[in-house]
Amino acid sequence: MALPSKQPHLMGQKLGMTRVYNEAGVSVPVTIIKIDAHTVTQVRTADVDGYSAVQLGTGDIKARNSSMPVIGHDAKAGVAPRRVHKETRLEDGAEGAFELGQTIDVSSFEDVKFVDVIGTSKGKGFAGGMKRWGFKGQLATHGVERKHRSPGSIGGHANNAGKAGRIKKGKKMAGQYGDKRITVRSLDVVRVDGENGLILVKGPVPGANKGWVEVRPSVRLYKSKASRA
Repeated sequence: MALPSKQPHLMGQKLGMTRVYNEAGVSVPVTIIKIDAHTVTQVRTADVDGYSAVQLGTGDIKARNSSMPVIGHDAKAGVAPRRVHKETRLEDGAEGAFELGQTIDVSSFEDVKFVDVIGTSKGKGFAGGMKRWGFKGQLATHGVERKHRSPGSIGGHANNAGKAGRIKKGKKMAGQYGDKRITVRSLDVVRVDGENGLILVKGPVPGANKGWVEVRPSVRLYKSKASRA
């Protein structure tokens, strides 16, 4: 269950990285996230839905590429179908500040110093143990066959405590690498460009360029940044 928030989370597209100079003339590496205007497409209340939340829609999409349920849903808010929808759980009673058709843009983050960015990391396909988990591999000499990148024996890692001798769940082995939901916490907000719908954050953001990410005010800060909040 999502934790209640005081401010709706916004969806944006990662454009890439660059650098900007602060007031002291220091070069700061930043990631540019484009956040277009969001429209309130649904408001959930505790009386009707059992909890308080607000749903936002953003991104243009042609009607022929959408679906009839989405077209009808967004039409209730008086807008064309949106490409992406995001519902944010709010504190009880906070949904009264929103109404259908209301517009919210990136300027709502102007007073926010730190944000969390959530996205899907780049998928690397099927990878071996060395690439996926950082194993050092087998010896390259002394009679080792062509198994230098193999994980080695795993039978001794089984659990025989009164049960069948099977490998424990979560064993680090070869498999799908990447393509997971990643949350990067406490990124500094370097600049908010409300006119162009851009937010510049210091540090890396998961996913490929043009990928969709979720931006929210930081839930909790690292100790080194709590003093600057």
